[in-house]
Amino acid sequence: MIRLALLLLSSVAGLSPAFAAVEMDTAAQIYEAAGVREQVRASLGAMPGRIRDMFQAESKTTLTPPQVKAITDAAERGFRIDVFEPAAISTLAGNLEGPTAKKILGFLQSDLGTRMVAADKALAMLDEPTIDKIMSGQLKAPSTPKRDQLFDKLESAARSTESTVQIFTSMGRAVAIGTAIGTGQDPIAVDERARKAGEANRKELQDNMRDPLRRYMAYGYRDLTDADLKNLLSFLESKFGVRYVSAYTAAMGAGFDAMGKRCGEQLGGTLREMAQAQAQNQNQNQNQPEPAPVPAGK
Repeated sequence: MIRLALLLLSSVAGLSPAFAAVEMDTAAQIYEAAGVREQVRASLGAMPGRIRDMFQAESKTTLTPPQVKAITDAAERGFRIDVFEPAAISTLAGNLEGPTAKKILGFLQSDLGTRMVAADKALAMLDEPTIDKIMSGQLKAPSTPKRDQLFDKLESAARSTESTVQIFTSMGRAVAIGTAIGTGQDPIAVDERARKAGEANRKELQDNMRDPLRRYMAYGYRDLTDADLKNLLSFLESKFGVRYVSAYTAAMGAGFDAMGKRCGEQLGGTLREMAQAQAQNQNQNQNQPEPAPVPAGK
């Protein structure tokens, strides 16, 4: 529902359903009805810059132009909708069963569901400066104490903060793992270090993001009436809504995880080639014969 990609951020663990998964066609219908493709696509253009920022923050030195180009190229190759969709749709299918999927699709195709999705897609199309203003509170929709309470409950029911932070931290893990694979490092050890770092920062990230995400939701759903919000909350708190939120979150996580890993693998391969070329040049320089001394008087 809220544009998870806005914060950029990788995958959540899939559920372990004790039921038969729905067919891929059914999952694809839910994916389409929820407007996921449009929302994810809207976030992909910013990913190269975000990934560069992530690597620069972890680097002790300024990235060189070849390194910047390698990161940009890897992000452009990895963060693609055709990488996202297979993982997302298959995960969505694996976390839903027939009757639940039917109820979810019915809601998404209802009048309220279609207006909710339209609002989600409109939010996804906003430019970065506008998003920053919304999340900082500089730009906000008119509200009332009663309406504010509804958005507090909606943010909790939709698990916006938890799922967004989970996607952020695990996408970083996916990029790290992919890079480790590409450079010949131990991906298990790299994943464990990245997991511990993510867990250490999780609570702080959630605390920092909860209010901005609630403001973001309130702005996006500003045209929905209080009655609409109550009906939306009723759906999200129902057993079908709870399952939808879990399946949706898992699907988004799997898609971003796939893109992050692809990005890391692409980057790892390039970095390995750069390191090999540098080592080869150094060896050639070391093997160069010393210039002959110039005789005196010449």
